[in-house]
Order: sequence, then C-alpha cells, then structure tokens
Amino acid sequence: MSDFDQLHSGEIYYPSSEEIMSVQLRCLDKLYDFNMTRPTELDKREALLKEMFAEIGEDCYIEPPLHSNWGGHHVHFGDGVYANFNLTLVDDTHIYVGDKTMIGPNVTIATAAHPIAPELRENAYQYNLPVYIGRNCWIGAGAVILPGVTIGENTVIGAGSIVTKDIPANVVAVGNPCRVLREISERDRVYYYKDRKINI
Repeated sequence: MSDFDQLHSGEIYYPSSEEIMSVQLRCLDKLYDFNMTRPTELDKREALLKEMFAEIGEDCYIEPPLHSNWGGHHVHFGDGVYANFNLTLVDDTHIYVGDKTMIGPNVTIATAAHPIAPELRENAYQYNLPVYIGRNCWIGAGAVILPGVTIGENTVIGAGSIVTKDIPANVVAVGNPCRVLREISERDRVYYYKDRKINI
C-alpha cells in the first residue's frame, strides 16, 4: 500500500513521509496564496479554490483565513456552500459538504486522529476517517466535528458543539458531546427566533 493509499484506508500510518510531504507542501502553498488575496479579488479566490479543492460547486464562498492540512485537496463542497472566517479543515482524508450548507466562524472539521497508546503517539502515528455533512445544514460558530462523523441533511449544529457521533437529518443538536435537542418542526416555519414571526 502506498503512502497515499494509507491516508484514506482508516489504518494507522506515519503522516510525514517524504512522498506525502512533497505533495502536501505544494497544496499549502496554494492555501497561502488564497489567504493572501484582497477582499476585492473574488475571481482570483474562486479560481484558487477550484485548484485547491477535490471538488467545489457553483456559488461557494469561503471567507479567509482558511486553515487546512492539505489546502482542501481532499475536500468536496456542493453548490452554494458558505463558510465564515477561520474554518479549519483537517483534511487528511475526505470531507464531504452538501449543497447550501452554512458554516459559522471558527468551525473545525477534523478527519485525522491519533491512537491512545502513548508509544504510537510518541512516534506521530495517526489514522483518518472521512466526515460527511448533508445538504442545507447550518454548523454554528465554534463547533468541532470529529473524525468519522456523519450529519444528516437540514440539521442545525449549535454553536460551540463538539460532534463526536453521527447526528440524524432534520434536527437541532447541541452540546458537548453534541446530542439531539429536538426535531425541526412546523413551529420553525412560523417563528425564526423565540416568538419573532417570519414575515417574508
């Protein structure tokens, strides 16, 4: 198995081999260029994201600075994804984000983890598990999504939540560890915040 196959195998591997690092550093150079763009250079940002990401749909917007282990090289965004400041993508393996999903500031989506055994961590071994976020989700500010997690479509993850396990579709989930608070209901189609009615 090649070094690159190990990235996506879920098996323990050594992430700093010469083969891996040579490609990873080229990806990080592009990330640097993206983060150095001016606010008026929207076309340049869009062009860079198309080079950087595994897949990126139409009408996506990522507010710099973006932080990413591989500069988005293993990240798949659908159409209309919005990400606010300081998105961190630990994209050592694949991250999938569905259409129209919104990501608040200071969110971390991590695919990489390290063994609990001290002897393995001492030698910097790791393993990677993909993350799947469904269509039309809202990931609140400061949320952390851990390796191997799937979040269903239309779901809202509350600000500051630590998502350690799968979360189903069409729910509001909050906390540390993140748990389902309630299902999205008809009331949410009448009131947008507490007792404030939707008037559009």
